[in-house]
This record gives sequence, structure tokens and C-alpha cells, in this order.
Amino acid sequence: MNALVTGGFGFIGSHLCERLLRDGHHVTVIDDLSTGRLENLAHLSGHLRLRCLIDTIRNKELMETLVAASDTVFHLAAVVGVRSVLQDPLRCLEVNIRGTDMLLELAAKRGVKVLLASSSEIYGKNGSGPVAEGSNRLLGPTTITRWIYSTTKAVDEYLALSYWNSSRLPVVIMRFFNTVGPRQTGRYGMVLPNFVQQALSNRPITVYGDGKQIRTFTHVFDAVNAVVALAEHPQAVGQIFNVGGVEPVSIADLAERVKRLAESQSPIEFLPYAEVYGEGFEDLASRVPDISKLRLLAGYEPAHRLDDMIRDTIAYFRAQQDGRSPIVKVPLALSGTPAGEEDRCRGR
Repeated sequence: MNALVTGGFGFIGSHLCERLLRDGHHVTVIDDLSTGRLENLAHLSGHLRLRCLIDTIRNKELMETLVAASDTVFHLAAVVGVRSVLQDPLRCLEVNIRGTDMLLELAAKRGVKVLLASSSEIYGKNGSGPVAEGSNRLLGPTTITRWIYSTTKAVDEYLALSYWNSSRLPVVIMRFFNTVGPRQTGRYGMVLPNFVQQALSNRPITVYGDGKQIRTFTHVFDAVNAVVALAEHPQAVGQIFNVGGVEPVSIADLAERVKRLAESQSPIEFLPYAEVYGEGFEDLASRVPDISKLRLLAGYEPAHRLDDMIRDTIAYFRAQQDGRSPIVKVPLALSGTPAGEEDRCRGR
């Protein structure tokens, strides 16, 4: 397979690239490095089946060439993270909607399969229990910037499903729930890496709100397994799937677990949302996925428990603190990279 991974230098994208290469596929990455990092794929530099381009997905001429040369597009490129959206909502709208619309249009011309990364944010404030793919969305008013990201992902899903319905473009939509693990940073408000970095430096672990919010987390290795399974399953086409974990936890309890597993002396402090994100910020009490649809179709079952995710994240940041290259435990079994081969993971 010739795979195109948009956002391939990102957290999930880089792990997906490793998996695709391990499985023998040819991989092309495009990333503008707004949130992705070169070091995420540096260990694969020179790999003969990997090509990397530093550019925006809104470069239509380039994207047309890349899509035409691909069998499958894994579309992960997006403006992500609460902080990023609040700081530049217009860019979130432009990249997430216009970029996706153009990509789907190009894919439709060639009939290239697209796996579209969506988000649990789709459900908004619907915290009524485990949410299934057909559960209602509940959002606040348009004056609240908090809900822009959710809206962009909903528009992306509408676009993808419309292309499927009108031209039978093979699309699969994946709604990720709090994916965590090695390489995730806390720069954009991601809770687990923030807690871990605070714990390892014995700084206060800062919980926003009252800490009673319930979430589930998904190890990135499990998420990638789900993506690959959906890409390979013909019956997944035209459908939406929750990709999440099975172990609900309060954010306050998560902070306690991180402190214990990191053997940290950090105090746990609670900060009002208004102090962090400004007045009017809205959050929800619970976001837990119903993953029965993914289980039934692909036999998906998360292999990593919450403590595994925390330990792997701790190990990653400890390695960074020690100046070592963080180790990814998944055996990649990569081959065919002769010593001295020209670096193929480079900017355009």
C-alpha cells in the first residue's frame, strides 16, 4: 500500500507511520510542523519506504500530486488542543474545514480511500453516559470559542459522509477519545503529559475545575491498532467509529495516580477554569465512549490499562530529562535502511 499520512510528524501520526512501515507499506508524510515535531520520526530518517514533506495540506498543487500517488490517505492533520483553538480560532476553522474539504475533493477524483480523524469533542456537552456513534451532540452558543473545534470536526464528518453518499468515496471516520502515550506533549492543554511533567519536577500538579470530571484514556498503540484494523476492513467504509478506552477515571484520581506512579512529592492543586482559560469556558462532567461498534466489527479490545499509559508516559519524559532518546517499546522490525543512505525524511 502507498499510504499518505497528513500530520505524520504529530503524536498519533508518527506512531501510525511506524506501524505502517513495520507492516511493509510505503509511507509519505506531509506536516507543517505547527504541532508536529521532526524528532518524532528522526529515528526513521533514511528509511527507504518513508518520504517526508514539510508543507501545508492547503497546498493544493502538492496535495493533488500526493493523493494521486496514494492508495489510502490517513488524514490526521488538524489544529488541535484547547489552547491552540482559543488562541487562534480562525486558523482552526481554516485548516480543519478548508483543508479537509480540499483533500476529500482530491480523493474523490481518484477514488482514494480516506480515514478521517475526528474527535470525542463531537459530542460536546453530552455527558449522559457512554456515548455511541449515534448519540446526540450538545453544544454551547457560537459566542463560546470552546466549541469551535467540535464544530470543525462535525463539518469534516458531514463532508466525508456527503462524499460517500454522493460519489461513493470510501471514507472511514474515527472519533478518538483522549489518546495518550509517548511523544504527546502538554503544550496544547493535554492533561496527562502536563500532570506527568509536573510530577517529575515535583511542581504542583494542577487540576482544572473541581477534578470530578470523568474521562477515559486510550493508549496510542491501541488507537493505532484500531486505525489499521479499520483501514483493512471493507465493511468499515462509510461508517463512524469511537476509538477509546474502557477505564473511566476522574481527573482528580488521575492526578493521584500520576503522583503515585511517578513517586513524586508534588502537591495537587485545583485551579478554576476562568483562571486558566478565561471567563465563560465550558467543560463537561463526563465523556466516556461506547466502543461496542468497533469491538463488533474489528474485534477491538484495548490492550493497555490506565496505569500502563501513565507508566509509559512517565518513562518517555524521564528519558527526555536524562537527555536520552525516549524508547518506544513497540518492536518495529524495520529493515532495508543501508548505512549512509541519503536522509529521506526532510523538508520540501
